[in-house]
Amino acid sequence: MVRTVGGARVVFTDRHGGVSRGRYESANLADHVGDDPDAVARNRVLAARRVGMPDPEAWVGLHQVHGNVVECVDEPLASVPDADASVTTVVGLPLMILTADCAPIAIVGNGAVAAVHAGWAGLEAGVIERAVDALGAVATGPYRAVLGPCIHPARYEFGAELLDRLVARFGDGVAARTEHGQPALDVPAAVRVALRRAGVDDLDDVGVCTAASPDHFSYRRDGETGRQAMLVVREA
Repeated sequence: MVRTVGGARVVFTDRHGGVSRGRYESANLADHVGDDPDAVARNRVLAARRVGMPDPEAWVGLHQVHGNVVECVDEPLASVPDADASVTTVVGLPLMILTADCAPIAIVGNGAVAAVHAGWAGLEAGVIERAVDALGAVATGPYRAVLGPCIHPARYEFGAELLDRLVARFGDGVAARTEHGQPALDVPAAVRVALRRAGVDDLDDVGVCTAASPDHFSYRRDGETGRQAMLVVREA
């Protein structure tokens, strides 16, 4: 799935077209989930060829820790930082986010792009707002965002105490019900609120629930499993 946004390209991979087996079948792109490292490396090469991205050695990945740290990068990194968002002004440098239910968000301004990983903890910690602030330091608006495949409330039962905290942070619109009537968190709604508060009103939501889609990895549905990727690259 590809979106062209201003002078950037945003790619969302799925679980098909790779060489991994078992729980990771087939295009797992994460090297931290127990999959065969050689299979992961091959999957990344295959994905890069499919979508016309640079060699995976040039991808800027993060050690995602469900926080709010934003890494500003101008070249491929020698080591993987603990962070949940990245920003670059460099043309042709792909930023990567790995997910299996959390929200992958691309934000594009005039002169820079950002890639954000937002689970409930990152949302609460303000990772989206901090990414927009970092983007605003190196790019001008208007800013446009794309929300990729993530878990939707019908499949995301959520504890009442935690849900109350997210409601206090983002408003009643993030409280929902699962398909079985249990309390749920509406992640896309929380993303929308966070972006709007940060000054980003233009959001393209691809509308895919990872837990409901057989084409995507979902930790909530499957437990031990692979990860799909969002790749964001500034092209002009």
